[in-house]
Amino acid sequence: MDISKRHFLTSCGTLLAGISIYTVAKELAQTEAELGVDQTQTIKYAMVHDENLCIGCNACEQACREVNDVPVGVSRVVIKRTGPFGEYPDQSYRFSRLSCQHCENAPCVTVCPTGAAYIDSETGIVGVNADMCVGCQYCIAACPYQVRFINPVTKAADKCDFCKETRLKQGKQPACVEACPTHALVFGNIRDPDSELVKTLKTKPTYRAKMDLGTRPKLFHVSTINREIVL
Repeated sequence: MDISKRHFLTSCGTLLAGISIYTVAKELAQTEAELGVDQTQTIKYAMVHDENLCIGCNACEQACREVNDVPVGVSRVVIKRTGPFGEYPDQSYRFSRLSCQHCENAPCVTVCPTGAAYIDSETGIVGVNADMCVGCQYCIAACPYQVRFINPVTKAADKCDFCKETRLKQGKQPACVEACPTHALVFGNIRDPDSELVKTLKTKPTYRAKMDLGTRPKLFHVSTINREIVL
């Protein structure tokens, strides 16, 4: 790639990133107004997964399992590998993260008959109260991202909660973030303009899965640059 083309793509990426964070802020405010959310809330956690930095080592999966006592056979975080793209020896893979999206408009919360599925009013994290869960699996059926499961030990619905009950309570980052050797994960408060999360959203163009469903997820992805282009 020549210098002029590289400069052009970099400039486009910066522009798209600026548009992205503006759109995110606008959508967030609109959704919260519609849902009657307290817009003076100072904390709203979100995460960015950079597919260009992820190497598919699965350190995040293992750290999550150990810290949150996730039984064998189920997982709160899955790194999906697709590819290879290109021809040998210039081949590459795409590594994408599958986990709870912590939706602003969460279908799992809407359908839960007991209130076990909820959105935490202080952090915006979508959580599960295992003591209230009756295992009806309505939330599993309603989740468009297919990231919920029944914990074989507790018999309750389970999923990623950004380590709300473990690491966050200790004032630490989620286990997956600290375990990532390439710093492909960035976690923070989307309401804090000085947070590393917001700085990342401002400098890198991102996408969110299934935005057409109106769920307004708070898991952002930086798309792999050299993956296969589908027309």
